[in-house]
Amino acid sequence: MKILVFQHAVSEHPGNFRDVMKARGCSMHAVELDEGEPIPDLDGFDVLLVMGGPQDVWQVDEFPWLSDEMAAIQRWVRAGRPYLGMCLGHQLLAQCLGGQVGLMDKPEVGMSQVTVEADPIFHRLPVSWPCMQWHGAEVKRLPEGAVRLASSPGCVIQAQRWGRFAYGLQFHMELTRTTTTEWAALPEYKAALERVRGPGGLDEVVAEVNAQFSGMYDAAQIVFGNFLDVAEIALAPA
Repeated sequence: MKILVFQHAVSEHPGNFRDVMKARGCSMHAVELDEGEPIPDLDGFDVLLVMGGPQDVWQVDEFPWLSDEMAAIQRWVRAGRPYLGMCLGHQLLAQCLGGQVGLMDKPEVGMSQVTVEADPIFHRLPVSWPCMQWHGAEVKRLPEGAVRLASSPGCVIQAQRWGRFAYGLQFHMELTRTTTTEWAALPEYKAALERVRGPGGLDEVVAEVNAQFSGMYDAAQIVFGNFLDVAEIALAPA
């Protein structure tokens, strides 16, 4: 399976999902859109994985490549091809299909409890578990044809599925042991962290993530594996 990855910051990469890719013999091609790398011919790939980033979906004047990215995402998912968006990737999915994304009253940064609906992507997972959050925007309205799959106390639409094969997750499951400190180096993320957690908040978040990392890692391996199972169904000959 050939996986195309859209990245929007060097520290926002597939993280522990790469362990699943390696175990299942997948190949990965990452495109750093924020550094001007062009979107390749989509026909050469089976799965589109879109990561998070410090940009917002409405910043197309500041980041013109966002328009090309949303056009590519729209073509991809409307063709019924498997898609998984994380954080910004979740918001881009909603925006490009006619949903609405906007700023939150208060950014969600740190651990929170996410409650999920029954869906193949959450197979073999409990109804609720702790996840890492780091976002100041959210999906306000789902696009037509999408269903909500998860929520948290701070964000009503934590996950979505559009059609059968396009998914978006607002929460972060791709974490590695160094993710939290790497993201805190991004000015936009640091500002959100300090607004929510105050001075010294980074140490608190790092401690929270480390305390629950093993469980989150195991859940992430299951979720991404489930997504690849869904992708195999989408790619199977008719």
